[in-house]
Formats: sequence, structure tokens, C-alpha cells
Amino acid sequence: MRVGVLTGGGDCPGLNAVIRGIVRKGVQEYGFDFTGFRDGWRGPLEGDTVPLDIPAVRGILPRGGTILGSSRTNPLKVEGGARRVQENLAAEGVDALIVIGGEDTLGVASTLYQEHGVNVIGVPKTIDNDLSATDYTFGFDTAVNIATEAIDRLHTTAESHMRVLVVEVMGRHAGWIALHSGLAGGANVILIPEQRFDLDQVCAWVESRFKVRYAPIVVVAEGAMPKDGDMVLKDGTLDSFGHVRLSGIGEWLAKQIEKRTGKEARTTVLGHVQRGGTPSAYDRWLATRFGLHAIEAVRDHDYGKMVALRSTDIVRVPIEDATARIKTVDPTLYEEVSVFFG
Repeated sequence: MRVGVLTGGGDCPGLNAVIRGIVRKGVQEYGFDFTGFRDGWRGPLEGDTVPLDIPAVRGILPRGGTILGSSRTNPLKVEGGARRVQENLAAEGVDALIVIGGEDTLGVASTLYQEHGVNVIGVPKTIDNDLSATDYTFGFDTAVNIATEAIDRLHTTAESHMRVLVVEVMGRHAGWIALHSGLAGGANVILIPEQRFDLDQVCAWVESRFKVRYAPIVVVAEGAMPKDGDMVLKDGTLDSFGHVRLSGIGEWLAKQIEKRTGKEARTTVLGHVQRGGTPSAYDRWLATRFGLHAIEAVRDHDYGKMVALRSTDIVRVPIEDATARIKTVDPTLYEEVSVFFG
């Protein structure tokens, strides 16, 4: 049996661990052959492949990024794209395709399975942890650890100068990174996309922190919005999945706080730092288990499924269940951590 593997969407710590788990078990236990497709869906769309075998995956466990490359290519937006994918899979003799990605990448996989009969297995990947049907996605833990370390470091410089420091983290529609890193890092304000914020309340929290001679840290997800405003965009261009580029809410917020409180405010945008570098031990563990269970699903011909974490178990769920809606922060959970605001 010949199995294709691709990694799509934004890069993420732990992708190489998944690839390694798939190939090691697939070759050693099942005798499968593997083909890697370069740069996400661009690979099967254009027939761009790279050999995948055990020597190819040696030493990649601690490496960030992906040895296969990634992109935000959407073959369903290309004329005849689905047909071209099918033809190139057939030309490579690929019997099944393991797709490692987030909402957009797996959404394409679901459509190709349901409407075009492509044998796919999904593996959930996103630092945002916003995929339904799985408790956690790999990459999230690493991103939270990176953001938390940054917040820890910013506390000391904020207090040395008694200024407000606004930390902008990733999170387009879901505030999981902001919530987890903000709580772990001792932030005084956490702003997430799920809860529009009151700027007057934010400034009140900031000023209350100064009253006790401490400098406030404000953690804001890139998709957070004020009650009387809109999402701040980097520019108006769209990617192939219809997403605009975010970034700028941190700078906007710092200017508003400085204007309203008279306190000096600075911004740190973590951006792609959250995606980079070596994956945490937990992400290596989770990504490896996902890889092992994904190749088992291929062996069982259980296509159209995504491997998912439920408690400590890896289960299989329909891919469409994982992509039907975004997993967002529950209001009660946000309320729970708000005791630390101000």
C-alpha cells in the first residue's frame, strides 16, 4: 500500500513528530510505502513530491516547522483543482492520503472525501487549539509556553519603568492562547475574540494596578475587538481561504490606554515566534500518538476520519465534525479567570 502525507496551513511545532510516527509505524509494522507532498495542498495539486522513508524521518522529532513544507493553497479554488488532485494521487500510486492541518486544510480533505471519493485521514494541527472534536491540538502547548515565557520577561521591564506593556498573541477567532498564557504569566488583563471588551474597563484595570505600585501587563488576542469598534486588520487582502491578515490590535490598544490614562504604554507582538522553534515535550508526545493512530486508521481503511484526543485516549471522529464549527472559549471559563484582572 502506498500512503501520501501532506502538511497544510500555518507551520506548527510537532508536525515533524507526526510525520515520523506515521512513517516509522507504517514501514516497520505494515510494510507501507510513503510519498510526501510538498507545501500543503500545492503538492497533490501540482504533483510535487518528495520520498518519505525511515532515513528521511531520522532526527526530525525535535525540529520545528515541517520537512514537507506548507502553504495555504486551496485546490477547491483552482479550476479543476479536485480533478487534478485525484489525477496526481493516481499517478503516484497513492491509495490513501494523510492530511495534517487545521480547519481550512481539513475542510478541503473533508470535501475531497465526501464529494470526490479521495481516501483521506485527518490529523488535527493548529496552535490556536480551535478545532472541534478534539480536546487539544499539538502546537498549542508550545505556543502557550513561548507566550508565557515572554510575559514573564516583560513583567520585569514593565515594573522597572512603571509602564503598561501590551502583549499581542495569535488567535483569530478563539482566545485559547491568550487565556492560557495570560493566566500562566500573571497578566492583569486578558482580551479574547469571544468577548468584546470595554475600553473604559480595561483602563480602569490598568489604573488599579498602578495604585498598588505594580505595572500592568495586558494580553490581547489578535482577533479581539472593542465593544464599539471593529477588528483591526494588517491589510485588506485575502488568502485562498478568504481570511484577512490580522495584527495591530495591540498597538491600537496601547495608544488608547496611553491617551486615556496618561501612562506610558508599549506593545510587543509575538507573531510567528509562537509558531517557531522546537516543540514542547507534550506536543512531541501528542503529535507522535496522532501519527501512530492515523496510520492505524489507514490500515483499517477507516477513511473520512480524523484522529482526536479525548481525555487521554486517541479516538477517530468524522472530519466534518471537526471542521463544522470553531472551538471557542466558553464564557464561564473566561469569567473564572477574570478574578485576576486589575
